[in-house]
Amino acid sequence: MGTLALDRKLLAILAADMVGYSKAMEADEIGTIKRLKAIRADLINPAISQRHGTVVKLMGDGALVVFDSVVDAVACAAEFQNTVAVRNADLPDPERIIFRVGVNLGDVALVDGDVYGDGVNVAARLEQLAEPGGVMVSGTAYDHLQGKLDWPLDFAGEQQVKNISRPVRIYRLRLDGKRARRPLLGMIPRWTKTAAVAVVPLALACGGVWWFLQPEPLSGKPSVAVLPFGNYGGDEASGRLADGLTEDIITDLARFPEFEVMARNSTEVYKDKPMDARLVAGALNVGFVLEGSIQRQEDRVRITAQLIDAKTGHHLWSENWDRPAEDVFAVQTEIAEQVANRLGGGVGLIQEAGRAAAKRKRPENLNAYDYYLLGSEKIEKLTKADESEAVMFLDRAVELDPGLARAWVELYHAHELLELFGVNPESNRKAADDVAERAVRIDPSDAEAHAVFGMSLANKGDMGRAKSELDTALRLAPGSSEILTFYTGFAARFGEPDRGAQMVDKVMRLDPNYPMWASNFFAPAYFMAGRYDDAVKMLERMAPNSYQKWTWVVRSSSLAALGRTDEANASAIEALKHHPDLTVESMINEPGLSTVERSRFIETMPLAGFPACAKPEALAKLANPARLPECEAGEVNPIQQP
Repeated sequence: MGTLALDRKLLAILAADMVGYSKAMEADEIGTIKRLKAIRADLINPAISQRHGTVVKLMGDGALVVFDSVVDAVACAAEFQNTVAVRNADLPDPERIIFRVGVNLGDVALVDGDVYGDGVNVAARLEQLAEPGGVMVSGTAYDHLQGKLDWPLDFAGEQQVKNISRPVRIYRLRLDGKRARRPLLGMIPRWTKTAAVAVVPLALACGGVWWFLQPEPLSGKPSVAVLPFGNYGGDEASGRLADGLTEDIITDLARFPEFEVMARNSTEVYKDKPMDARLVAGALNVGFVLEGSIQRQEDRVRITAQLIDAKTGHHLWSENWDRPAEDVFAVQTEIAEQVANRLGGGVGLIQEAGRAAAKRKRPENLNAYDYYLLGSEKIEKLTKADESEAVMFLDRAVELDPGLARAWVELYHAHELLELFGVNPESNRKAADDVAERAVRIDPSDAEAHAVFGMSLANKGDMGRAKSELDTALRLAPGSSEILTFYTGFAARFGEPDRGAQMVDKVMRLDPNYPMWASNFFAPAYFMAGRYDDAVKMLERMAPNSYQKWTWVVRSSSLAALGRTDEANASAIEALKHHPDLTVESMINEPGLSTVERSRFIETMPLAGFPACAKPEALAKLANPARLPECEAGEVNPIQQP
């Protein structure tokens, strides 16, 4: 007997269900129905329609919706869950309508306007596993989402679900997005600052992580992921201490060139989530996982840490510390060194001189460290008010402990951001330069201190010393994705475009969750190295409405260099709509460009259709403008503006 012929189709299935429907109906049947109908009419149905979904069935407390695109299905779920949450915020608990949502991609049978099959069943089971107000996504759907979604997805393990024989990979959609650990606004060449200020709000609005490309395997070096230390104290001060301890261990381990250390960006997604270390290691492609916890009670602190072999799940090393609170920084250094010895096989692969260079000067005052952590938190809010508060907290930190180099480093970022926001720009510029120099003078072994001092020098136009400082930062912390990211904005300026592109490769390998805004800096690095295809792929992560002048030029010129002429011309036309005065000459006259950068623009921009010659009024604003021969000779511009 042959298989029954059914109308089958690969569809994305969204299953939604109201939380506590029966209880709500029992308490207020009329009100519940009224509120549910209003939310469907005002929020859910418009989201479904906008994302081209089709409602298959509507139950009293839920719905089954199908989409031709899994991207549309997950985006629809995220959008209506967020809008429902906003509406609920102003309502008392009994009046709130909350949903769970599951999304799957599967082959389903279409029968009389309904859908059947395992694909539907998996979506329904995922909905049941979702948290109230949350969205669960299957592994099958996840595999088709990477690089196409504005919200990050956290791996939640494999689970056996009812009536499905095989385990189902599950991912949790993070609806609040992900804030970058550190903005690049004050850490990039001055020609990119305007673009950076415009990009950061979009990055925060869309969610800090956009998935792009699977990371390539790590090198043969031992690789380790440091998971966020748990806070058993429960209070905010202990939480900040746990966060600071986690970050400091990552920073110290990154100083050892014998290791590959995952960036904080990639491990922070596991904060406050019980996870199997082997699953985490598989997701991050590392061989070892370090996890631990901190508990602070009055004037004492208890810290536990253990190193786990991801292949076997065995604990290779564990330790407990019960110390006076002020000794927490010595514990941090001790943890980093013990893990270093373990990964190195305990045979002295890390020489004594390397260990000495890896150590930071420890602050002597715990209160100062708390102020430092508070200031760091404020910096990441990216508002004028928060940056001003950050300066206040950090000033207090260095008042209590003038030797706390990391607080001086953070002061550089805070003053730099205030300058960019237009708050007393001259005084904040001078303050940023002063604290950067002080940071490196206080602790010459602190890699970030050298990095911010190098960026400060670059902003002054002292490229030779800037490069020396950034090279020192990388020598001290060769595995720091943050410092590598800083360097990508300067490599072509230093005449090393290929090195800049290689650094981008390394950041993506060490930090697969690198933030979306980094594309604004990574794409030019690829472009300047002549890796045009990589530059275009990087920019595909960004929405065109977030493009700035440099972004348009890099995209259009890269497409032209790849021979994709029609796309390049269309991109150039769009760029000129936004920037009518954009020409080859205007780009080569950007402040501080190297010969490599100017040559790249001269070589590729005409291929895209950009005008060659700057207008007289634009040239009049420049003291000594660089000119193209055809423009200087007074020839008619051979490339007409579209």
